[in-house]
Amino acid sequence: MGPIPLCVLLPLTVLAVVVAVAAEGNAVQDEYTWPQWKVPLVRKRRTVPLSSPNFSARPQSELSGTCGIECQRRLPAISLDDLEQLLSYETVYENGTRTYTSVSVQGFNEVTAWSGNISSSSRRKREVYGTDTRFTISDKQFSTKYPFSTSVKISTGCSGVLVSPKHVLTAAHCIHDGKDYLDGVQKLRVGILKEKSRRGKGGKGRGGRGKGKRRKEDKGKEEVEEKEDNGGRGEGKGKQRGGKRRSRRSAKSEKPSFRWTRVKQTQVPKGWFKGVSDGLAADYDYAVLELKKAPKVKHMDLGVIPSLKKLPAGRIHFSGFDDDRPGNLVYRFCSVSDESNDLLYQHCDAKPGSSGSGVYIRLKEPGKKKWTRKIIGVFSGHQWVDVNGDGTQQDYNVAVRITPLKYAQICYWVHGDSSECRVA
Repeated sequence: MGPIPLCVLLPLTVLAVVVAVAAEGNAVQDEYTWPQWKVPLVRKRRTVPLSSPNFSARPQSELSGTCGIECQRRLPAISLDDLEQLLSYETVYENGTRTYTSVSVQGFNEVTAWSGNISSSSRRKREVYGTDTRFTISDKQFSTKYPFSTSVKISTGCSGVLVSPKHVLTAAHCIHDGKDYLDGVQKLRVGILKEKSRRGKGGKGRGGRGKGKRRKEDKGKEEVEEKEDNGGRGEGKGKQRGGKRRSRRSAKSEKPSFRWTRVKQTQVPKGWFKGVSDGLAADYDYAVLELKKAPKVKHMDLGVIPSLKKLPAGRIHFSGFDDDRPGNLVYRFCSVSDESNDLLYQHCDAKPGSSGSGVYIRLKEPGKKKWTRKIIGVFSGHQWVDVNGDGTQQDYNVAVRITPLKYAQICYWVHGDSSECRVA
């Protein structure tokens, strides 16, 4: 066969380069796309009644005894029976009664091997590192809008995040200390930020009843949201003439306030309880609260990501109600330093009160250009970690990551039907 003419070889070379560049582009694109995970099924096996809790525990400012990355390497592989015991859970109802539900896990061996990468970055001091990088979201135009509007306050002093129209994900230690439920859980409430407006003189501030009614064309965005807070009740007739001046006078807005909603039931995994998980309790520091009434606020879905270190920038975001800035929503972001199969170690600036916040990232939906935020962890807070397994304690800011198994369990709690939770 003779030599290939240059006029043929050149186009082929160009085509090969184009194909290579396109393939590389697709590989880069995949880094920005939510992976699809087949998750196991968590099914209810049996539910039995328990005696009512004492509700005598006190809130914990920080946790200790967490088995860290190196510590966990020395533990034996967990069996399916042990795993089912850790994922079994207690449910506490608003009337103070309690049940225990054992579960079965199906399809666990079908799930792609779950592994987290571990980095060798340096460890630092806890909570706030040097310059405080937290942002106070005090402007109602931001704090009551997505994604910040998904953040909620728990009446025990923690934060949480809406993961369905009426379900809140938070940290287990905000509800239970490992031995008993906290004082106040029997009357647990969740606060959702809403805009607070000052009505005109004589107005009752409740759907525009009484004096101070407003013209329909002057309601604006603020009153539409207030109508949602009022359960869709009317804003009053509002057909007075010359109402513009009164409308302007009554539209002066203030700092957002909370609209509190009672909790119908609370679910905590058994893996969080003392003497059950042999040092792995921090891996199960999460709980789900079902609200009696669904607030008309957009929620954030759950997501599963195998390694944050492989993501571009590897940053996480979360917002909560830090104790040192009362009444304000505080937002922060930072890079993840270390990660294990179940925990994320990071240096996000945080203070007590932010525990239970939903940790999220933003990636593209598969096959689409749309960027979507999803919850990939629950901020647990400052913890003293047994790093080497020899009892030496080091302090970290830690988040519990959403694994395929935890996704399956939380999804089952939310939907009540595990068949809706096959793919994350």
